[in-house]
Amino acid sequence: MSEIRSICVFCGSANGNDPAFAEAARALGRALAAAGIRLVYGGGSIGLMGTVAREVLAAGGTVLGVIPQFLVDREVMLPEVTELIVTQDMHQRKRIMFEQADAFVALPGGIGTLEEVVEQMTWVQLGQHAKPIVLVDIAGFWAPLAGLLQHMTATGFIRPGFEVSYAVAASIADVLPAVRATADAARPAAAALPVGLDKL
Repeated sequence: MSEIRSICVFCGSANGNDPAFAEAARALGRALAAAGIRLVYGGGSIGLMGTVAREVLAAGGTVLGVIPQFLVDREVMLPEVTELIVTQDMHQRKRIMFEQADAFVALPGGIGTLEEVVEQMTWVQLGQHAKPIVLVDIAGFWAPLAGLLQHMTATGFIRPGFEVSYAVAASIADVLPAVRATADAARPAAAALPVGLDKL
């Protein structure tokens, strides 16, 4: 696992109904900029996506937005980003976000956010990468997912040796320490991957 230079943030294109969600997005943006870590995200201008990106930029940080053409056509992209990649579809978008990130952080969000973070969990589970995944559990948002994963384990669908590897941060102040601690713990796993898979 290389040094953490870029973090992909998965989060909602809505703000949710708790002001703590938007405040967390703002705080995460400031933290990334202060640490000199580039934000990689879905390129949107609305919801928590737009909030975290604008905060990174306002604090002097850099932002890579990755957005499919059909969303550009709907005029929901954030044109102020440092770099913008327009993709053909959602699959290409997710692939590029994966390739450009050293770690993944999930703020609250909807079905799209859930799908993105679970896909990364699946790839770790199958030994396809060892990049850190951190759920930011603002107001207990991710507790149901953690409970479901525990239930899957208890009922035998997540078998020994295929545990889902992720960390949970209770606050934004805990996010970067959790990312770095998980990266350190993942180094032996990354070294054990076949050549090239640690960079998938």
